[in-house]
Amino acid sequence: MNPAQSLPIAVTDELAQFAAALDWEAVPPHVQAIMPVLMIDMFRAAAVGSDKPWTRAVGQAFGSASGTDCASLLYAGRRVEAGRAAFINGTAAGGLDWDDSHVAAIIHPGVCIWPAALAAAEIAGASGRELLTAVLAGYEVAIRVGMSIQPEHSLRGFQGTPTCGALGAAVACARLFRLPAERLRDALGIAATFACGLSQFFVSGSDIKRFHAGKAAANGIEAALLARAGLTGPRDAIEGSQGFGRAFSDRFDPSTAVKDLGRHFPTEWVSLKPHAGSVRMQAAIEGAAMLARAGARIEQVASMELGVHGAMMSKLAASRPVDYQQAQLSTLFAAAMAVALAPGREGPLALSVDDFEQYLDDPAIRDLSARTRCVVDARVEALTTAEAVPARVTITMKDGSRVEQFVEYPKGCPQNPITADEVMQRFAAIAVPRFGAGPVDAWLEQARHPERLASVATLFSLHG
Repeated sequence: MNPAQSLPIAVTDELAQFAAALDWEAVPPHVQAIMPVLMIDMFRAAAVGSDKPWTRAVGQAFGSASGTDCASLLYAGRRVEAGRAAFINGTAAGGLDWDDSHVAAIIHPGVCIWPAALAAAEIAGASGRELLTAVLAGYEVAIRVGMSIQPEHSLRGFQGTPTCGALGAAVACARLFRLPAERLRDALGIAATFACGLSQFFVSGSDIKRFHAGKAAANGIEAALLARAGLTGPRDAIEGSQGFGRAFSDRFDPSTAVKDLGRHFPTEWVSLKPHAGSVRMQAAIEGAAMLARAGARIEQVASMELGVHGAMMSKLAASRPVDYQQAQLSTLFAAAMAVALAPGREGPLALSVDDFEQYLDDPAIRDLSARTRCVVDARVEALTTAEAVPARVTITMKDGSRVEQFVEYPKGCPQNPITADEVMQRFAAIAVPRFGAGPVDAWLEQARHPERLASVATLFSLHG
């Protein structure tokens, strides 16, 4: 054996070196083109979430703080201390379950990384191109570390968004603070010890998932600020014998975290979601909606069977959700809601967070949810990839007939993407009623090409 092959992989250092050296001009054009789309989609989610009760609660708790390093609150027209701005903005964007997702990493990277990076970019006076480069570095780190510890990380009861997301947010902020590689490595090490986030909400409901992304964003910028101040983190914080990877997973694979680093960008396999629920539920919702529009009306349905991947059975199969956060994570309830709502909606069905709140106690939907079951489907498991999770939906009608729909690539996955134009249309549909067509059009013109911006200030122009 070559002695070099037996040496441990210095994951923390390699990721820090990559992030510090990443050159926007060297990024493949198709990956460059993804970044503004992801940014606009995050702003869309934040526009919906900025006025939700959980965001208001976090804002009341943290929004009055001030300090030397302040940053803007999205859609508010005011500034607070940067860590608290990242927390509030991350909660606004991430509290809806309507955010971007990476299937293999089991993470929502954007709602952790963009809020932290936008705050850091304001502090640093960074350009739009610097913002995009830093955020891409953050996505790469968060996703790669996520892939190196999943699915065991999730099976042990952790949520990858606040754990791995904090690492990505720290990298993006440290890059925007223009820290050298060794200081960026310190930011990673500090963020690794800040990382947190349990998944008991899948079982018991509660509000904690609503602010997981906000906490990750705050942890990330605070780690970068501490590294900028000269504090250190373990140089092997991720791969060490008692480091992040082994503490959070029974199957940490350091090679996955650094394989083809700088040559292959797993950010390109991020999904966007039509429906405000888990990315793994999207195909089942879509299949149920298709069958309903083809004639399977809810009052005529005797039962429904959802063929899913086995990994969904423990966390995404609650038949009687206790609150609408849990309903958004119930494949059974969401599919039943799709059957009820799809025939009466124009255009493609998009289940919003408001739909889940409004219909949580609807008797017909709850009744069908109780008569729906998830089963492990061999074809679904065979066709599941690192980018997409299929589903089979079978409905048995009260007259004994059966109809079935198989969805391999749900809308929003990389093989069936929500396009850049569709992302802008989704943003405008939410923002225009609130801010007016003229300001929204002007904002979108800037946001479509953030690499041209001399500063990020224009991205905070919508408020009031």
